[in-house]
Parts: sequence; C-alpha cells; structure tokens
Amino acid sequence: MQFTDTASVAGMRLTNDGYLVAEVRCARTGCQTYLGAELGLNDKETVTVFRPEAAVFDKASLATFAGKPVTLGHPAQPVTAENWKDHAIGSIGEEIARDGEFVRVPMTLMDAAAIRAVQDGTREISMGYTTGISIEDGVAPDGTPYQAVQTGPIRINHLAIVPKARGGAELRVGDGADTWGVSPVPTAAKDSSAMTDKALRTVVVGDEAVETTDAGARAIEKLKAQIVAKDAEIRDKDKDHADAIAAKDEEIGTLKADVKTAQDAAKVDIDKLVADRAALVEQVKAVDAKIDPKGKTDAELRKAAVAARLGDEMVKDASDAEVLGMFKAIAKDAGSGDAVRAALKDAPAPVGTAAAQDHAFQASVADLNAWRTAGNQEA
Repeated sequence: MQFTDTASVAGMRLTNDGYLVAEVRCARTGCQTYLGAELGLNDKETVTVFRPEAAVFDKASLATFAGKPVTLGHPAQPVTAENWKDHAIGSIGEEIARDGEFVRVPMTLMDAAAIRAVQDGTREISMGYTTGISIEDGVAPDGTPYQAVQTGPIRINHLAIVPKARGGAELRVGDGADTWGVSPVPTAAKDSSAMTDKALRTVVVGDEAVETTDAGARAIEKLKAQIVAKDAEIRDKDKDHADAIAAKDEEIGTLKADVKTAQDAAKVDIDKLVADRAALVEQVKAVDAKIDPKGKTDAELRKAAVAARLGDEMVKDASDAEVLGMFKAIAKDAGSGDAVRAALKDAPAPVGTAAAQDHAFQASVADLNAWRTAGNQEA
C-alpha cells in the first residue's frame, strides 16, 4: 500500500550557498488514522492502522530513506530517474537514526522557491512510501484498538513538503495528495520504483470515467473491443435475416401472381360451353334424331352419330380424332330441316281436331322445306 506520514520541519538553518538544512522526524511507531478509502475499505470512513517497531525500524526499511528526493507537495506519480528533474527540490541525507518512537532524517533543500515556501510557513512534511498491510483487528501496546497492521517492509520513495497535514504534525487523516495516501496500490516486492507500473489510468466505460491500473485498463479496453465486435456481428446477422425475409416475401409475391394468372387461365366460359354443347346436340340430332344425348360426352355423341350414319364398323377401332373428322363430314350434309322434320314426325299428335290439323300442316311444311333443301343440294 502507498502511504504518507507527516511531521513538522524543525531545526532549520541556511548554508553559505543559500541551501536550507534541517532534521525532521518523519516516521513513527504506534497507531495512526487513515481514511478507509486509502486502504480500499470504502465502507469505512476511517481506519486505525498499527505500525509495530519491527516494521518501522527494520534495517532494510531504514536503508530506503537515504538519498531519496524531497518534493514540494506530493507528485502524482512516484519519483524516478525519469521524472526526478520535474519534482526534486532537495534530498534526504545519509544519517538515518531512531529517535524514540520516531525515525529522524536530515534533509537539504536546494531550490530557492521551495526554501522561500518553507520560510513562509509551509513546514510540514509527508513521507511517500509503500508497505505491506494486513486487515485485522487488534489492540496496540498503548491500548488503542486498530483494524489494520503495517507489516512492512517500508520502502521510502520521497519526502514531500506540504502546507498543512489535516491531522496535525503527528496524526493525519489524508493529506490531499493525488495517489500518495489516497489510493491503495499493491507494493512491489523489489524496488519501489516498480510502482510506476501501478499508476492509475482513466478509462471511459459507458458514460462513466473509471480510474484503474494499466492492467485493468487493458482488460477493459479488450472487453470493450469484444463488445463492439459482438455488436457488429449481431447487426450483420440482423441484416442477413432481414434480407432473407425480403427475398422470401418477393418469392411469395411472385407465387401469388403466378397462381392468379393460372386461375384466370383456368376460368371456364360457361356460356360458351353451353352454346357449344347445344350446337353439337343439334348437329347430332340432325344426323339421327333418335340419339339421346343425356349422359354422353361430346366425344361419345359424335361417335354415336358417325355409327348411326356410317355403321358401327367405322368407329370400332377409330380414335377420337378420326371420329371427329368423320363427324364433321356427315354433319356438313345433315341439314337442320331434317332434324325439324324428324322431330315433328316423331312427336305425338295433339288431341283435338284443330290441333291435329295444325300439326299435319306443320309436318307438310317441314317436308316441303326438306325437299327444297335437298333439291338445291342436287342442283
């Protein structure tokens, strides 16, 4: 985790070159209060953290103080060789010592603006460092209950000059820094400079800007790319489906039109059929009035007429087409007068003298007409 501790600058003096030299207490044992958010415990407003002597005065931890840069305020990122010129205003000396429950270090400020800031009252310091931490409840030797323990090792990154620590010189609850003491970051097992890989990045997710590590940002961007690809795939499938439906609709429309055309072509002209049937029956009766058309097809009627006129042998093995040709030949010679005459002759005589006389007269007229017709044909 990344933390900051604060104390006041005291025992200051200026060198002949104008540098400011001072000794400061910058770390201590015991319990200190941190914001819950600083430890990733967002459900807690504050958390009391116990720092045992074994972690504070560990030789490996103390060795990380010497030579580290001093900054004016906490930089947003850990100080490294890459950005040292942008942030360093001085450095921590080599004589790191225990002073009771505190760690005392010498420091030298070499930047004129920073020195003037200290002389004008910006005199509190805040250590930027990383350390392991265990979330566990307990009671410190002085009786203070705590909810977490700094397990070490403590690795110092820089010492920052700040205007005012919120909790005073020895106890603070946050200090307004960007990443130091605000966001918990895993501690690198090797040098603290590895923390630069853990710097937070801002990634847009939907309508929200989210802060996360580089690894988290890469994972989010990968997921966003997968979502975009899946959306494109779904849109393509929707378009293919819509195109398939349109093609089917077009095919259905064509089939409907074809069916309607077929239905129109299949419509039967009933009146024409009746007229043609009546004409055929009349032709057949003209050949032989005794032929009964009832129940017979057109082909059967023509066959009966040909048989009646030319004999059964003519139609015995004849096809419908041959029968049709023979029927046309005999029908041409059969006048309508023959049919009328035959009908009148075969009809029963009406009852009554006047009716009988009229019937006889009509029959005579029919015979005369038939004679005239036959005479014209012979002529």
